[in-house]
Amino acid sequence: MSAHNSKFRFQLEDKGNVPKFRQLIDAVNNAIAEKRLNIGDNLPSVNQMCQEYKLSRDTVFKAYSILKDQGVIDSVPNKGYFIAREIRRVFLFLDTFKAYKEVLYESFIKALPENVIADVHFHHYNTDVFRHQIENSIGRYQKYIVMPFDHPEVDSVLAMIPSEKLLVIDWNIFSKPGNNLLYQDFGQAVYDSLQSVRDLIKKYGEMVFLYPNYTNHPIESINFGKKFCKDNGIKCSVETNPTKLDVRPGVVYFCVSDRMLGQFLEQCRVKNLEPGRDCGMISYNETPMKKFIYKGITVISTDFKTMGEKAAEFVANDKPMDIRIPTQVFVRDSL
Repeated sequence: MSAHNSKFRFQLEDKGNVPKFRQLIDAVNNAIAEKRLNIGDNLPSVNQMCQEYKLSRDTVFKAYSILKDQGVIDSVPNKGYFIAREIRRVFLFLDTFKAYKEVLYESFIKALPENVIADVHFHHYNTDVFRHQIENSIGRYQKYIVMPFDHPEVDSVLAMIPSEKLLVIDWNIFSKPGNNLLYQDFGQAVYDSLQSVRDLIKKYGEMVFLYPNYTNHPIESINFGKKFCKDNGIKCSVETNPTKLDVRPGVVYFCVSDRMLGQFLEQCRVKNLEPGRDCGMISYNETPMKKFIYKGITVISTDFKTMGEKAAEFVANDKPMDIRIPTQVFVRDSL
């Protein structure tokens, strides 16, 4: 099979730090994922690739050797290289890459089948980026794992993706009957979590919810937090302006922003206030470091490791999914 009549076409691009052999590997994997190459199809020989695309033998041989080591291709003497395994591509669309999202991502990647390639993208709550990335992805992936956000345009963009291929994760906003869901409960689960540590919270005379005006965290967490305070006769308020944060003794704080958590801890240091003794802190979303900071920060969090594993499970089979990941409380010295 000559390079000219092959199903495989390679376009070398100026990608900065991406070496040519890596581009060739990606091109073969993409061609398999897009069904332009199937199991048993021949690849151009090393000599053909060198002549057709002006590549060195070392570049082509290195790419083919890596693909062969991965089991993607194989070779037979005098017959050349051929596709040995199906490759599938998955579109993973997250909001931002924070510490707790890293836990989700690593768990997801680790649990994926070996023949699956995951392309990760971030929208940073930007509607133009959200729409552009999904528009460009349509038809290129076998499954779509998408973390949405609260904006009226998000619903119509998600509708571009075939429902059987889409898994909405983390927040079930804009979900419809029949959608695949893998989410956490930002409302009632927060209320129940606070109830489970009610006696610790009542050590303090007041509760302040830190909900900065720059956050995209669902407001229902604050609403259910306020309901908890009302039901338990606890004085409470909400602070949305980070510049007005004034940490006071006798107050327990509930914080949905790690940036404001940093401000809280800095003020505790300056004012010589001991979290868990003089004032309290409950943070939202577990991260690897929160168990060590200031003898440990009490956290309300979903299980992002399990969320990543379940998302990989959706990729591995064609079964519908509708799972709410439980919310946990990690009680540490800050409360």
